[in-house]
Amino acid sequence: MTEEILTIFDAEGQVTGTAPRDEVHRYGHWHETFHCWFVEQREDSLYIYLQLRSKDKRDYAGLLDITAAGHLLANETVKDGLREVEEELGVQLAFDELIPLGVIPYSMVNEGMIDNERANVFLYSNHFPLEQFRLQPEEVAGIVSAEFASFRQFWQGGLQQLDVSGFRVTDNGERIAVQEAVGLTHFVPHDTAYYLQVIAGIEKAFG
Repeated sequence: MTEEILTIFDAEGQVTGTAPRDEVHRYGHWHETFHCWFVEQREDSLYIYLQLRSKDKRDYAGLLDITAAGHLLANETVKDGLREVEEELGVQLAFDELIPLGVIPYSMVNEGMIDNERANVFLYSNHFPLEQFRLQPEEVAGIVSAEFASFRQFWQGGLQQLDVSGFRVTDNGERIAVQEAVGLTHFVPHDTAYYLQVIAGIEKAFG
């Protein structure tokens, strides 16, 4: 497997060079990522989509996360981040369909990993039915959605659990329906401040 080379930055966002992905996470170098949140206006209310990470992922396996996201390589621009959507979800988007929320820097520290990200965050007004998603099995094990008002209340501390529904894919490739209540431990531990900034961006774009 080809080693991924990432552009690295200082704390002020100035480029300082490049480094292999493992080194970036080992030493906590700031680096760029692409985040795309799918949001959908239905008749009753607004919904936000979450991916269920594959149980085979090295980091945060089996947890709920951004609809589609990934690292930007040193030779890529932000527009190239759209490959993450196509690879992970099997749907194609045009860059001008995305709603930019800007760069949100944040940190996550896990055992053996310091993840300092400069996340290029976008929204997408979803029109794809669940049946159209073709998931990348080694990356994504399912897609669920939650009512946005509840998602906001959940991250603001007003709800202990969040109702989600959608599907997950079994080991033999079968899609099964998901409808359950999840708590904070079911989510990738992005900063709460990150989630709140995304929520504020959705409110501004879809309010």
